[in-house]
Parts: sequence; C-alpha cells; structure tokens
Amino acid sequence: MGLLYNIFIAAFSSIGAFLFGYDSGIIASVLTMKHYVAHFGNDPSIQGAVVSTFNGGCFFGAAGAGWSNDKFGRKRTIQIGCLFAIWGCSMQAGAHNVATLLVGRIVGGLAIGVLSMTVPLYNTEIAPPQIRGFLVGLTQQLLGIGFIVANWVGYGSQYIDSDISWRLPLGLQLVPAGLLFVGIQFLPYSPRWLLEVGRDEEAKEVVYKLHGDDTVGAEQEFAHMYDTIKAEVSIKSRRLSDLWATRAMLHRTLVAVGVQVFCQFTGINVINYFGPQMYESLGVTGGKALLVQGIYGAVGPVANLFFIIFILDRVGRKKPLLFGAASFVATFSILAAIVATNPPGTDGANAAAQRAGIAMIFLTSIFFSLSFGPVSWVLASEVFPTATRSIGTSVATCANWAFNTMIGQVSPLGMANVKWKFYLLFVFLNLVDFFIILVFFPETKGKSLEDMSKVFGDEGVPLTTHGKPSESRTPDEKQSIEHA
Repeated sequence: MGLLYNIFIAAFSSIGAFLFGYDSGIIASVLTMKHYVAHFGNDPSIQGAVVSTFNGGCFFGAAGAGWSNDKFGRKRTIQIGCLFAIWGCSMQAGAHNVATLLVGRIVGGLAIGVLSMTVPLYNTEIAPPQIRGFLVGLTQQLLGIGFIVANWVGYGSQYIDSDISWRLPLGLQLVPAGLLFVGIQFLPYSPRWLLEVGRDEEAKEVVYKLHGDDTVGAEQEFAHMYDTIKAEVSIKSRRLSDLWATRAMLHRTLVAVGVQVFCQFTGINVINYFGPQMYESLGVTGGKALLVQGIYGAVGPVANLFFIIFILDRVGRKKPLLFGAASFVATFSILAAIVATNPPGTDGANAAAQRAGIAMIFLTSIFFSLSFGPVSWVLASEVFPTATRSIGTSVATCANWAFNTMIGQVSPLGMANVKWKFYLLFVFLNLVDFFIILVFFPETKGKSLEDMSKVFGDEGVPLTTHGKPSESRTPDEKQSIEHA
C-alpha cells in the first residue's frame, strides 16, 4: 500500500470537492441559457435567490457536519453529503417551477457544506505529516477541475435547443455524487476517529495499511496517536465554548477561522462568480468574455498541482500565505488603476489595457493557487486537537461560507456602483491580512496532528488516558497498545 494508497484515498474522497467546484461553475452558465430564462425568467431577485439559497445551505450543511463527524465518522458523513447531493441535484434537474428549483438549491447546498468540511478533515486525519499538505491540497485541485469541467459543459450545453440545455448540466452532478457514495465505502475509516470510539484494533490495521512496508513508522505513529487521542477523548466535548476555553485553543480557532475568511478576502470568488462582468469593465464582451473565462478556469488547477507537489510540504503554510496576500495587494492595485484610467469605450491605450487587466485577473488565480487555495483547507483542518477537531473545522468552514455569501451579494453592487474603487477594498483587506498572518500565524509544516500542542503552546495536555507520560506506562499498558 503506502504512498500510492494514500494518494488514491485523498484523490477519490476529493470527488466531494469536485462537486463543489462544478456547482459553483455551472450555475453561472445555466442562469444565462435562453431556455432556462424562458422557463424561469430573468428576474434578478430570483437569480440572486438561486445563488444565495445554495450558499445558505452550504453554511448550515457545514454546521451540521461537525456533529455528524463525531457521531457517525468521516466516511459515513461523506456518504450523507452524497445523499443530499443526489437529492438536491435531482430536484434541480427536474424542476418545473421556481419553488422546486430553490428547494433543490438549498438541499444541494447542504450537501456541499457537509462535503467541503468533511473531505479536508478526512484527508488530514489519513495523511502522513510529511505529505499532508499535498494530500489535503488535492481538495483544491479537484475543486478547480470541477470548475473547469463546469465551464466547458456550460459552454457546450448552451447550443442545445431545448430544456435539456440546462437540465443536463445540472443533472450531471448525480454522476460524481453517486460514484463517491458507493466508492467511499471501500476506503478506510479515519484511524483517529476509530480510536475516539474505542475501535482500537481497526485503527491499528488502518495505520499499518497506510504505512505499507514501513512497519516501524506505523508502530511509532500508532503509539503516539493512541497516547494523545486516548487522553483527549476523556475531555471531548461538542460545546462551542471549548474553542476559546484557553488561550491556546482561542489561538487555534482564530487561525483556522482566519485563514478561511482571508481566503474570501483574496477576491477570488469575485472573479469566479462575476468574471464576465469584470471583463466587461475592461471592454471585453460577448462570446469573447465567456471564452476568456473558460481559459481562466484552467489556469488555477495547473498552478495548484505544481504547488502541492513541489512546494507546499517543503516551504510550509505561512510563507505561501504571506506571498499570496502581498500578491493580491499588487494585482488588485494594478487592476483598479487600469479600470480607472481606461474605462470601456475609450480609445488609444484601451487594447493594451485590456490585455494588462486580463493578465492581472489570471495572475490573481495563479497566486491564489500558490497560496490560500490549498493552504486554507490544510491549515483549518490540522490545527485542532482531537477533542475539538470536528467542531472546530466545522466553525472554520461555516465562516468561509458566511463570507462567501457576503462577497457574492455585495460584489455586483460594488462593481456597478463604485466601479474601480471596489477593487481597492481587496487591496486594503489583503494588506491587513499580510500583517495578521506575519504576526499571529504559526508554522505547522511536518508536524503530526498530535504534535500541534507544541506549536500552539498548550499547557498540561496529558499523554494517556491515565494521565501518565508514555515513558512511565506500566508493562500492562504498553501491552494493551501493542495488541490494540
């Protein structure tokens, strides 16, 4: 087994992220299709509801997933998310009125909320420390691929001269949802969750399978995992107040929530959701704008793949975040200047300004994929101890969706009313983010999940259920671990 098995698990479970990316990309195309407009109209309030109800569903799905992950485990929660996805996508594809469509969007949002929180959590708990960044970074990779597929499926479907033009792209979501629902059954449970619920022998088998031929490494990791988790499980709680009960826990929570919120402050979803409008502000309209958006969608995943393979687990988490925040200050400053000095319809330097503006948008995607894109999922799911990992990851993901919804609501108003000045908001936000990350974010590269207490300075964390350090265990206690 070993490395290839780890990669397969992370890639397959990240089909849940593919669903996230596909839905985010396909709805923008569907809303503009003539047969969809003929069926549901083009009332801006209804179109806004189609987007916002989905995001609202995502928020509540992520919130509920914290409880579900503790109760049923990571695998079963992913399957629950898939069932919601199948249900919601079926309603959307078969909708004959706005009410059915909106209910389908809410249910579909619940599914993506569950999966967007659980998939990174599952991959974090499965992954060896030395390649955890790469494996959890596959979440962003599959998300980007889903976005690419959605762009081109939507582009092709618009030429179908019937309601199939919008029903087909919405219904295609059933395929990955069904595949993940069935396939995840054959992947292992999280060994850390198995230890939490007392299924120690199964946990040990999973750890040895994940390590392949490295039995020494498997034995060491399992012993360390056993010590820490058995100590923490005795104080496990699902109370939100535990996330700020101590200074160290508050630090963990602020880092996890912060990186997810800062991910939205990068402005990436302004481009993802409203790219065509941004291109219009640069004078690029019609089919050319859609084509540019399609090409844009392919840039990020290529950069992301390079980053998670060659960089993330070598340079860590903090440096890429600092690089990203600084980069966005530069790209949005230049973009604001271009739009301010070269409004659509002007002559002279407008053609050159178009190319420069498009370049800034593409660079924003590349820099996002080299920083916040993969790092936000990794960091938010790895900083918490076992006692609060599910609920902490849930809260961080909820913060992501809350600010995602806010950005989605204010962006079209901002671009329409204050135009280029709207981009200055992201200059300011990323400048502030840079200094917060520089001062308050720790480096977690290469640390096991059980070693995060050293990173955050937790005090008095016991190492076993008996409160004894590992070197003072009795022979009977050592034997119980060896035969677990």
